[in-house]
Amino acid sequence: MGDHRRQIASNRTPRQINRNLIYNLIRSKGAVSRADLARLSGLQRSTISLIVEELIAGRWVLEGESASLPRGRRPTHLQLNTQRAVVALDIHPSQTTVAVADLSGRIVAQRVVKLGRSSGETVKGIIAAVRAMMESNSDRTFDGVGISLPGRADMQMQRTIFAPNMTWSVDGIRSQLEQATGLRVVVENVANACALSEVWFGESDGQHDLVVVNVSEGIGTGIFANGRLMRGEDGMAGEFGHIEVEQRGQLCGCGGRGCWETVASNRAALRYFHSLAPKKPIPSFDGLLRLALDEDPKATKVIEKMMRGLGGGMRMIASALAPKEIVVVGEIVGAWSRFGKLAQVELERRPLAHVPVLRPVRDSDTARLRSAVALVLTTESI
Repeated sequence: MGDHRRQIASNRTPRQINRNLIYNLIRSKGAVSRADLARLSGLQRSTISLIVEELIAGRWVLEGESASLPRGRRPTHLQLNTQRAVVALDIHPSQTTVAVADLSGRIVAQRVVKLGRSSGETVKGIIAAVRAMMESNSDRTFDGVGISLPGRADMQMQRTIFAPNMTWSVDGIRSQLEQATGLRVVVENVANACALSEVWFGESDGQHDLVVVNVSEGIGTGIFANGRLMRGEDGMAGEFGHIEVEQRGQLCGCGGRGCWETVASNRAALRYFHSLAPKKPIPSFDGLLRLALDEDPKATKVIEKMMRGLGGGMRMIASALAPKEIVVVGEIVGAWSRFGKLAQVELERRPLAHVPVLRPVRDSDTARLRSAVALVLTTESI
């Protein structure tokens, strides 16, 4: 939550909400005194003391002296116990990144796991990487495993409901990881996870509606409205990437044609480039972005087309949901300062009502991994 915002809570607020409020203030400030917490939260100092002692007893928070001030006594500062950590899994169709993140969202270590020859072999490789990562960070206490998934799964993660871009099955990975690690495992659609992360670690105040647009092999959206994730029936809310925007367009992985992700995803951009330069192979979307940032005319034309497609789809989101913010996650964020204005222009064209703030996610390289901490903490009893 933004450091500059004054966060208020009533003495009549349930204790759990007050605990979460104080925890988040300590997290967002980095180091803060009890007096600061009382001033920022509006809670009585006696209430602050009770909550802080509970957080210290649970080893969520550590307390120690600050540097000397010019006058007066030296206050003790509170900070998160960053020896507590979460294992983060960011699953892509072609690879999975396994990482360790502390409770502030800082990525401590990470490695990439390639696909195996079968789904079973791939899952075994992921489990082995998770166990190795925990062993190499054995000085930390792990609170759980958070997994961001490019698709929709049932709440127990025993089967995927909708994952058109996945080429291997992740069914049962939750139970297998829980058995292998002894930790609680939380699985969530990547866009939903990033929406929660914006509330925990980003610039959102958690009081206004926002939509996260995750741009990768496909396009996924996570909707945070009325203080919670919007899931819909069977957890399928937010599949804007599979709404038709181009009649008789490209075949999509979902079986439809002309879906939003067929005109504005990383995969769509690579297809555009291949049609313009069939004899110039580009192995990855990152390589295409580098070409565009180096002023390659064909790559530039491709990224400009992609951004206009993104903005057009976001106009659809603005008309349907009227969020305060739309936050973009994905490799395209690395070129946002150069090309983002094209999406902004499309978003603002023929607005029906309020035009939401459009911005890239902060620290885009770690956004998907950082979201794993938000997943675990959202379901944890802090």
